[in-house]
Amino acid sequence: MLTILAFIVALGLLIAVHEYGHYRVAVARGVKVLRFSVGFGHVLYRWKPRRQRPGQDTEFVIGAFPLGGYVKMLDEREGPVDPAERHLAFNTQPLRSRAAIVAAGPAANLLLAVLLYAAVNWYGVQEPTPVLASPVAGSVAQEAGLRGGEQVQQAGFDGEPLRPLRSFEELRWLLTRGALDGRDVKLQFTRSDERGAREAVLALGTLPSREADAQLFRRIGILGPWTAPVIGEVMPGGAAARAGLQQGDRVLAIGATPVVDGQQLRELIRASAGAGQPAREPWRVQRDGRTIEVAVQPDAVRDGDKPVGRIGAYVGAPPQMVTVRHGPIDGLVKGAVRTWEVSLLSLRMMGRMVIGEASLKNLSGPLTIADYAGKSASLGLTHYLVFLALISVSLGVLNLLPLPVLDGGHLMYYLWEAVTGKSVSDAWMERLQRGGIAVLLVMMSIALFNDVSRLFG
Repeated sequence: MLTILAFIVALGLLIAVHEYGHYRVAVARGVKVLRFSVGFGHVLYRWKPRRQRPGQDTEFVIGAFPLGGYVKMLDEREGPVDPAERHLAFNTQPLRSRAAIVAAGPAANLLLAVLLYAAVNWYGVQEPTPVLASPVAGSVAQEAGLRGGEQVQQAGFDGEPLRPLRSFEELRWLLTRGALDGRDVKLQFTRSDERGAREAVLALGTLPSREADAQLFRRIGILGPWTAPVIGEVMPGGAAARAGLQQGDRVLAIGATPVVDGQQLRELIRASAGAGQPAREPWRVQRDGRTIEVAVQPDAVRDGDKPVGRIGAYVGAPPQMVTVRHGPIDGLVKGAVRTWEVSLLSLRMMGRMVIGEASLKNLSGPLTIADYAGKSASLGLTHYLVFLALISVSLGVLNLLPLPVLDGGHLMYYLWEAVTGKSVSDAWMERLQRGGIAVLLVMMSIALFNDVSRLFG
């Protein structure tokens, strides 16, 4: 129920904001708006405000099918227009007015994202401190000399000034951008067993792939913040339950290998994949102030094309958290910067998918959005607001693509009109609209296939 409610609220808000952008600028430019609709199909609810601007008689509607909306304006191309109202028709407006009305929808979504990110910055959010877990063996982080336990103080792209880091999520975002753009990242950090600060450069430009897939951070080697190697909730019937592990057990060593943090423990379990084989290395565990040995044989499960070990328990204590909060101006500026960065990243990923450098598996549809809506809402208000901001950016960027039937396609027509001095002919408009619909249907089909594969595959 939470997933459905969170999904409906997200769709309703983002679509309403998008269409309100079109509506608000249309009214400001003197265009008569006939209908403002959130959703398509059968009308569930309709109303007309008593007070509207002179010349306006807009009907507001909520449709039964929520995946979209529209603003219907007076237009001679869609039906007869009273000569007395011709000056209120969309098609009779100057080019700059038509372009502003079309661009206002995506702009409203981007502005909403700025405000949502800013609201999170103002309210404050609990995030893990930027203390690094043990790096993945053979990864970029391990090759850079990281060993786990480093407290990152500052970070930035190599060759640029370093900036202070307040949370692990800030570091994760920097690493994501660096990996996808092929830019090395420099870290300045301290270690508890050393004096002074040290630096390391993560050679992200050497990564063989620019895919934003599940393996990206495994190749980087920084999977999460530092956590204590403690066993959390134990699932009935799993390897941990069969071995007698209990919630709260602290793992000190596996065989002769000392365990220093939760990430290292997860990697050792993952690498075991020895189902059906006798346990050779007992676990040394601290429980209630005493040390015991436990024979644990992880189960082997498939992860892609190879088996990995699983014990059926949460591994690693919750990380140390810090409240990240910003002032009014700083929070708004950071909200605008994050919106800009996410927009550029979205465009680059779309471009790479078009030229074949990135997999079409990165496309997501309504099922994945609904799933993430529910998950983010269950984590709390700030996580849900960040989710809304991300989807709002995606909606704004998608609508600016130069595809007929999208806002960007109409802006492309207006650019042609500005350059040539004449509008696109009706014949070409029809051909382009059909082509745009075909491309959009293909994208939606791929996204829906990806959704089904992720959630039910």
